[in-house]
Amino acid sequence: MVEPIAFVAGATGYTGRAVVDELRRRSLRTVAHVRPDSPRLAQWRERWVPQEAEVDTTPWESAALELTLRKLGPTVVFALLGTTRRRAQQEGRGAVAAYEAVDYGMTMMLRAAAEACGHRPRFVYLSSAGVREGTRNPYLAVRVRVERALRDGDLPFTIARPSFITGPDRDEWRAGERIGAGVADAALGLAGLVGGRRFRDRYRSIDNVALARGLVRVALDPAQAGAVVEADQLR
Repeated sequence: MVEPIAFVAGATGYTGRAVVDELRRRSLRTVAHVRPDSPRLAQWRERWVPQEAEVDTTPWESAALELTLRKLGPTVVFALLGTTRRRAQQEGRGAVAAYEAVDYGMTMMLRAAAEACGHRPRFVYLSSAGVREGTRNPYLAVRVRVERALRDGDLPFTIARPSFITGPDRDEWRAGERIGAGVADAALGLAGLVGGRRFRDRYRSIDNVALARGLVRVALDPAQAGAVVEADQLR
C-alpha cells in the first residue's frame, strides 16, 4: 500500500492550517505550502516544524509548482485557496478580480501542475455549498468553472462543498458571514425539528477543525474519488 503524502495549498488559511494539523494527527507525511514572500513565514515554521510537517515555499509559477510536485510525488493535493472582499480591498483590487486571480487562477495553476507532475495525485478541491450552473454570484461562479474543469480533466478528484465556515478564532472578522451563519443555523435548527434534518445538516455552519477532519477523511477514501461531497457528508 502506498503511504499517503499530502501537499496542502492554502495551508495558512483558516481551513488549511486545520487540515495540516489533522494530517499530522494521523501521522501522515504533510507538506504545507506557504508563499515565499509571506510576512509570517517564520511563524508558520515555528508552528509546523515541531509537528514534523514540512514547509514548502515554492513560488506561484507553473514550472516551479510542477517541479515541486514531481519531486514530492504526493498522493493527494489539497486545493484550499481563496480570498475575501476585505483582502481584495487591502490589495487595491475588486473582489471579482481577486476571485479570478486567486480562487480560479491559482487553483487552475495548481491543477495543471498536478496533472503534469506524473504522479496522478487526488485533487481535493474546497468548493462551496450553493454552486450551480448559471449562478450570478461571482464567488460561486468561479467555483462552477473549477468544478467543471475537474470533471473534464484527467486527474482523480474530490470536490467538497461546505456551507458557512466559521469559528471564534478566524484571523479576519467577517461580521456579515458570522451573522449570516448564526441566522441560518437558527432557521435550520427549526427545520430540523419539523423533519428537515438532511436540509439542516447540509447548510448549517461548520468550524475549521470539523471541516478538516471531513476533508482528510474523504481525501483518503477511495470510494470518494470523483465524488462531490456535500456539507452533511463532511461532518
